Amino acid sequence: MEYQLRFTGVGGQGVLLAGEILAEAKIRGGGYGVKASTYTSQVRGGPTKVDILLDSEEILYPYAMDGDIDFMLSVAQSSYDIYKNGVKPGGIMVIEPNLVTPTSEDREHFKIYEIPIITIAKEEVGNVVTQSVVALAATVTFTNCVPEDLVIETMLSKVPAKVADVNKKAYELGKKYALECLKAIPA
Repeated sequence: MEYQLRFTGVGGQGVLLAGEILAEAKIRGGGYGVKASTYTSQVRGGPTKVDILLDSEEILYPYAMDGDIDFMLSVAQSSYDIYKNGVKPGGIMVIEPNLVTPTSEDREHFKIYEIPIITIAKEEVGNVVTQSVVALAATVTFTNCVPEDLVIETMLSKVPAKVADVNKKAYELGKKYALECLKAIPA
């Protein structure tokens, strides 16, 4: 498997949509992409996760293997706590620092980057609904799992035309913050 990714949050934060966009972008590029979602019956407010598998070969089992996940993005403490153990040692985690607090053990076990995804969407983009696009951009920047142009094309096909510009802005800001995190890594 080329990439096993996981997005976690609570219902209503857009993690399912972000996973759908990523999987579809991989398919548009001629590969295989699947997403498998888990969410509680509360829909809004309950722990949510989506596992995204991306490969150049057919995917026969649509679920990420716990302990083999390369990348996780989390915007809710409850989901972070439930699903973090699926990430492989040394795997990358992007967290929303205003809502997720990793333990010191987590910081030793994973490569954790803090990006204020919801604050960026709310204050810099001006629309909190775009948090899933900010998260998507950060994911693509950290992993290079799907070509950026395919992700943007897919994302724009999923949103109403009247909000295309605000979503493009959200994508650019998510990318900018992720690049700043990567530049801050000691050589």
